[in-house]
Amino acid sequence: MKEKRIILIGAGLAGSLLAVYLAKRGFYVDIYERRPNMRTTKISAGRSINLALSLRGLHALQGVGLDQDILKIAIPMKGRLIHAPEGALNFIPYGNNDTEVIYSVSRGQLNMAMMDLAEGYDRVKIYFNKRCTGINFTTGEAEIFDETTGETSCVKAGTVIGTDGSASAIRYDMMKIGRFNYSQSYLEHGYKELSIPAGPGGKFLIEKNALHIWPRKTYMLIALPNLDGSFTCTLFFPMEGGVSFASLNTKEKVRRFFDEQFTDAVPLMPTLIEDFFSNPTSSLMTVKCFPWHVGHTASLLGDAAHAIVPFFGQGMNCSFEDCVVLDECVGRYGDDWEKIFSEYEALRKINTDAIADLAVENFYEMRDLVADPAFILKKKIEHVLEEKFPDRFVPKYSMVTFRRMPYSIALSRGKIQDTILSELAFGKSNVNEIDWNKAEKLVNEKLEKLI
Repeated sequence: MKEKRIILIGAGLAGSLLAVYLAKRGFYVDIYERRPNMRTTKISAGRSINLALSLRGLHALQGVGLDQDILKIAIPMKGRLIHAPEGALNFIPYGNNDTEVIYSVSRGQLNMAMMDLAEGYDRVKIYFNKRCTGINFTTGEAEIFDETTGETSCVKAGTVIGTDGSASAIRYDMMKIGRFNYSQSYLEHGYKELSIPAGPGGKFLIEKNALHIWPRKTYMLIALPNLDGSFTCTLFFPMEGGVSFASLNTKEKVRRFFDEQFTDAVPLMPTLIEDFFSNPTSSLMTVKCFPWHVGHTASLLGDAAHAIVPFFGQGMNCSFEDCVVLDECVGRYGDDWEKIFSEYEALRKINTDAIADLAVENFYEMRDLVADPAFILKKKIEHVLEEKFPDRFVPKYSMVTFRRMPYSIALSRGKIQDTILSELAFGKSNVNEIDWNKAEKLVNEKLEKLI
């Protein structure tokens, strides 16, 4: 019997998980990873130390039996804890019950666990310090540069899947073929990671089970909890302008700015100045492209096909869902990769475009609106409508985060629900003022029952 071999470019989160799904289907998988082995060499885990794991990602991990192990190293976050400039706190729950939570998890620990699981299959082999520099779509050969020896070689499997992130070498060569649509767009903001260390004995110095947000209209600071009691903080801030990364160019300016804008956070950040000037400032980019595949030879998956900004916490979850959908296509078509790639692309493209748009939209919501009284009122109305009409009204955040409905449906239903909320909240200051008979009429007229 002919050996069924697949090459994956990239052993990050998506590549490691996909390798397990393919191995379970009987394929032999060779993964070429440009970085050293993070389990034996201390390296950066990637764009962010922390990730927000939610239902879609958990479902994908459940498919390979890893969900319960990962939950043991994750911290549940039940909602957003908003820090006002004067220090007041306002907790906004994510859902209507204790099961609707998201989880803060270490990117590095998650990636290492998935690498271990992948290499537990005899069919999977990961080659580190091997950077893909190109692909021949006719022969299926990938060109691999050895970062250790400086030598270049070609490897062939017939089918290559690019799980090599937003700077994908596979996607770059697809662009050379022609008739390839590609766009990348940057937010005017970038980000920088900072930290709140643990207190004595590993004590959490602020609420453990929340995603903390310091919204300041044109920028914001967030913090996610770690198992050791610390918090990973991220400042999302304009790259240029009067108040920007470019303008905060001295220790005195940084200290004064944080003292004024994040008063309650500064006492918790003893290494603020050191972190600010030693940690890199990174960009926030959305990538969309089409098509994702070339015949039966190659396809893109995860950030290589659809990099998104992190403001809906769906980057990893979306990539994991790619793995689930591709696996389902393999279940239908065996090793007919032309059919597999075509259907996978048709099922995912519309939805990854939708979550990309939702993520940008949620950035402005988190930055500008979460402390606004009108926004808070709409959130309260949302929760009541969900309780009253659970078969029709599900908040947009819940559709994306706590259900597995297609992102495109969440986007379209979310727009309709926003109009309902705006109409009900207009001129009101308190949820007790809402006309619930009118609400029922609007919901029944504008929203079909959920399947």
